[in-house]
Amino acid sequence: LTKSSQPIEHRKTQRLRSLPLRRPPYTMAGKGVRSLSEAMRGLSLSSTCRAANPATSFVSSSSFTRSMATEAPFPGITTSAYATPKTTEPWTPTTSVPVTIHAFPTLEPRSLESYSTKHLYLPLRRDLLHLAVVFEGDATRQGTASTKTRWEVRGSHRKIHPQKGTGRARAGTKQSPIRRGGGVSHGPKPRDFSTRLNRKVYDVAWRTALSYRYRRGQLVVCEDGMELPLPQDFTKLAEAGAVGPQIADEYRRKWMMQVLEANEWGKAHGRTLFVTNGERPLLWDTMEAAGDQGRCLDVNEVDVKDLLEEGRVVIERAALREMIESHQSDLVTKIFVNGALKSGPTIGEPLVQ
Repeated sequence: LTKSSQPIEHRKTQRLRSLPLRRPPYTMAGKGVRSLSEAMRGLSLSSTCRAANPATSFVSSSSFTRSMATEAPFPGITTSAYATPKTTEPWTPTTSVPVTIHAFPTLEPRSLESYSTKHLYLPLRRDLLHLAVVFEGDATRQGTASTKTRWEVRGSHRKIHPQKGTGRARAGTKQSPIRRGGGVSHGPKPRDFSTRLNRKVYDVAWRTALSYRYRRGQLVVCEDGMELPLPQDFTKLAEAGAVGPQIADEYRRKWMMQVLEANEWGKAHGRTLFVTNGERPLLWDTMEAAGDQGRCLDVNEVDVKDLLEEGRVVIERAALREMIESHQSDLVTKIFVNGALKSGPTIGEPLVQ
């Protein structure tokens, strides 16, 4: 029989036999069935566990369980929603600071007073301090330099010699700026170097300087009448005329040096500025004899630069009050409210006597 005369069924059988062998299709189905059975077994185990343990809140646990029995920490975003909110107390800023009043020169504490933070606890403002120091420096410049112009120099304004015929260079008057003894071109004249600064800005800078000293512990407030009495033996000899002026000055210098070294106020620890509310002859004389160890000034002679220049400030209580009272224009208004002027914060309220 020829190929064309063979039955169709026989030819299909031969074609199937000639094809390469393939993996039986039932293997994939078997794998799927096996996976399904494992999943059902896991569900049955989880159901039995739930039956054994009562239902608990998922949120109360600190960790959750995955399908592969691996533990992980509870998500923070979920715990924050259920966490107990924390309450914070309201912050109240400080309105006053304590100031200890000492006895001079023993520095024994005598009393305690309270000052407003607007007086002795202002934040450091270098820009305001710079403006105040420049303002004070400009005001202290004398500005007395003066020269004469050619029209102010004494003498005749005639021509020195004829223009021609002498063989010399042509010349004008003897007051010419190019001649010796003549006038000065564009020379200095008396002028005022002072500048302007708002009063309130200057007062804030003044209290800022005091606050800077207070914050650093360099503001020592003493009782009124700050004097430095000398020993009675020396006083009797001085009154009797048995001590010369040079010996007296040397004794005052040594006496003041002992006081400064005992309190660490000497030049080695920074010079000291003593501010008094009136004349203190004994203190001023002994401090003058001590030389460059410090200075003594009256309250009316002190400015912002003096407060910042020395290492510390030793001041009387009355002088401190006068300083603050005269430099609080930004805290006191001149506008009447309900028929009365608004006063500033209390200056030096006693706490402990």
